[in-house]
Amino acid sequence: MKKILLLVLVSALGGALTLGAYKLFLEPENQVIVTSASANPTFLPTSNVAGLSAISEAPDFALAAENTINAVVHVKNVSISSGQMTMQDLFMGRSTPRAQMGTGSGVIVNADGYIITNNHVINNANELSVTLNNNKTYKAEIVGSDSKTDIALLKIDADEDLPFVTFADSDEVKVGEWVLAVGNPFNLTSTVTAGIISAKARDLSGTSSQSFIQTDAAVNPGNSGGALVNTRGELIGINTAISSQTGSYVGYSFAVPSNIARRVIEDIMEYGNVQNGILGISGTALNSALSKEFGVTDTEGIYVDSVIEASGAEKAGIQKGDIIKEIDNIKVSKFADLTGHINAKRVNDKVLLKVYRDGELKTVNVTLTRNETTILPVIGTLKNASKEQLKKYDLKYGLVIINLNEDNKEDWEEDGVKEGSIVTALNGKELKSIEDIENLKSNRGYKFPYSIGIVKNNGERITYRFR
Repeated sequence: MKKILLLVLVSALGGALTLGAYKLFLEPENQVIVTSASANPTFLPTSNVAGLSAISEAPDFALAAENTINAVVHVKNVSISSGQMTMQDLFMGRSTPRAQMGTGSGVIVNADGYIITNNHVINNANELSVTLNNNKTYKAEIVGSDSKTDIALLKIDADEDLPFVTFADSDEVKVGEWVLAVGNPFNLTSTVTAGIISAKARDLSGTSSQSFIQTDAAVNPGNSGGALVNTRGELIGINTAISSQTGSYVGYSFAVPSNIARRVIEDIMEYGNVQNGILGISGTALNSALSKEFGVTDTEGIYVDSVIEASGAEKAGIQKGDIIKEIDNIKVSKFADLTGHINAKRVNDKVLLKVYRDGELKTVNVTLTRNETTILPVIGTLKNASKEQLKKYDLKYGLVIINLNEDNKEDWEEDGVKEGSIVTALNGKELKSIEDIENLKSNRGYKFPYSIGIVKNNGERITYRFR
């Protein structure tokens, strides 16, 4: 027993001596380096506290999703198509109609059953139905639509007040702000995805006619017409398009701003059509190269190339060479900034412009006017024809040419088409107003005119066909 105790004691003593020697001679010294607040360190340390703070401040999407999913609906569009002809159809000289079904989303905007969706969701509809989040299905009627903004208004008659989404001011949203996209992609009911606003006033057409909110919230086929909402569940946009080579989401999606969508449906409900107001200028967004070309120092803003006669801009004194810097206190750096704000306005609405002219910043009030002209690049500038102009050629409709395109002017005039000639049809569609051309140009399938009907100055009627 004494031997065992002696052995334990010797072992403990040996361990203590070994640990003491390591601590004294072998363990590396821990040095604490203190840096003053004014020092310039080579590397900036990552703050764990800031990281934890950011996580704690991340928004809670649950309330926004809960307030939205019951107001977003599934839209089913049944259209009739001639379909692919069989050999029997070919020999019999017939075309067999076939039903085609498309789906999308919509947003209830009041308790009475008015629903916003995209025009392309309900285009060519033979029968429309809407299914709510509670699985109730109703027949839907089209109240009106606008192909230019790709917005349509539907109405269902429900047996109860419906949940709806309230509008927010889309001009107030900021790049980097959290958003939710709610819709029915791939026929999946009430899908919610989150992302941030990655750009505003985005134009996909290349004609400065669009002004989308761009987000990185996942949007796929079937989301069209669905809601883009802020973290409070308020509507800031109608999901409309994606940028993709595959047809599915790859990182960018685009929504019509709520201010534009709201103005369109209010016009439809009040007037039966959309009241488009125009500023009355044509211009170019400045950059370094263009500033040098125009002989100005500004590299941001819209350089006014020309002012439309009798427009609000002309009446307010806007001149060629002016640089528009702001509209209603919103900074203007590209033409889509201007377009997006104007598209949310009506005829006779007033806007406040800040214009740089001759070294001074001027404030100008402009009343928006009705658009009476449009540009068809292959011909030039067209205007709604007066009754007298139509009577001259015994016509009931048509647009008068007021300015021929300089690139083709000699060719047109040599063939007898001059200013004052009447354009009656484009791609087989009768032209009764400039809105008919604008609607054709905004159509997704429109590439270029392949046929134009014209009444020449000598009264000759001819259809030009292009390849």
